[in-house]
Amino acid sequence: MLRAPGASRVAVYPLGRQAGRRVVPAMTSAIIYSWLATCIPLIGALAGRILWDDAPQLKKSCVIWCLITVAPILKLTTNLPEGALLLGLLPIVAMISILGQPVQKDHRLSWLMTMVILGLGIGTIAHPAPLSQLFLLALLVTITGLLVRHHTILWPISWWGISQFCLAALGVIVAALTTHPLSSLGALVTSAVLIPLLPFHTGYLIALTRLPGNLPSFSAFLLPAVGLHLMASALHIIPAAISGIVGLLALIGALYGAVKALAQTRVRLMLSYAGLSFFSMLWWHTSASSLATSRAAVFVASIGLATCGLLIAWQIIRTRYGDDVDPSSISGLASSMPRYAVLLSLLALAAMGLPPFGVFAGLTGLLLHAPIPSLIGLMIMSSAWLAASWYLMSAVQRLLFGTRRGDLRYRDVVQQEWAALTVTIVILTVLGLAPIEWWTSTATQSMAGTLSRAIP
Repeated sequence: MLRAPGASRVAVYPLGRQAGRRVVPAMTSAIIYSWLATCIPLIGALAGRILWDDAPQLKKSCVIWCLITVAPILKLTTNLPEGALLLGLLPIVAMISILGQPVQKDHRLSWLMTMVILGLGIGTIAHPAPLSQLFLLALLVTITGLLVRHHTILWPISWWGISQFCLAALGVIVAALTTHPLSSLGALVTSAVLIPLLPFHTGYLIALTRLPGNLPSFSAFLLPAVGLHLMASALHIIPAAISGIVGLLALIGALYGAVKALAQTRVRLMLSYAGLSFFSMLWWHTSASSLATSRAAVFVASIGLATCGLLIAWQIIRTRYGDDVDPSSISGLASSMPRYAVLLSLLALAAMGLPPFGVFAGLTGLLLHAPIPSLIGLMIMSSAWLAASWYLMSAVQRLLFGTRRGDLRYRDVVQQEWAALTVTIVILTVLGLAPIEWWTSTATQSMAGTLSRAIP
């Protein structure tokens, strides 16, 4: 049978149009959902201005807007190297941090700014460059402005933290305006400020100690989440010499953070240095493997969530006994505040890295699924991990046990505080028990396969 001229074209073009119909709507829906996820928190911040004079309604409104933000993120199809776990948890952690704060007029600005930086953080992760770089630059400028506004002469180290956030903003500009290798080095410097790496850790410390209201607890998750996104895109293309320097700084930072945490009497500073110690373990692993996968995302999510929960738990104490309360003056909470004691104990166990919580799953996943650079480094990381068990359990023991003081008024957690801490513990448990395939993207699988083939 003879084929009519042009018959092949007739058979091909409808197929091409059908493929185009499938691809274009998929791209369009991805763009729509990414912009929805970015703009909903910003719209919530603007809508919150209407409720400024009604603090309870303003808090409830911010919580609702955070929950609404989850919907477009669930519909968003991403192919991030680190997976979509951190992106999906961002609005949930923002909701938790707001929910755990008392209803006070002094916290209204922090609630609205939580919505703003939530939108900017989602925009940084969900959008491609150069939009992501613009959102990240706006995020860094916003945090820097808040730190400048709440700076006090009693904390002169704040200027070091502010200058490091300025350095991170400079790294974003360098990454946007230059080509490799300068662009990757700029992104690496920015991620070293967001995920604390010695000596760029002061910005993280200041964010967790000087930001107002619930912003420290949310920043404990937001900053490392954004930092891991940058690390995942830049770490595999930096020179080997730079990776070696990063690994050495990580070893020093793990020990330094553990020793500083042991010496602290202020809870927020102790948790900040603990974060430096744990995140140094992440830097040590990723600098050796030159890869940040979904296992790293589980580790970052777990550390950020555990720190967020402990900061909320400490805020409960500050709400009852004052912002400048001395931790050593509070004791006997186990018998007087039993629900609080149970929640705090579980959070401490999760933060220490004990099973079945996410910190244990994330850390063991990093150590068991990549080559270990050196036994000395493994011993240092294990020592920092054991030190965390000491200072975290010691802090919890001082609060929960001991003599019950008759001059203190004991009041157990209220409903919203209980809900915030319970949701945090549930998520940490899910991160520890869920299979890693739940959080793995296609890009992660292909990069992990490339790494496994490269290892002899």
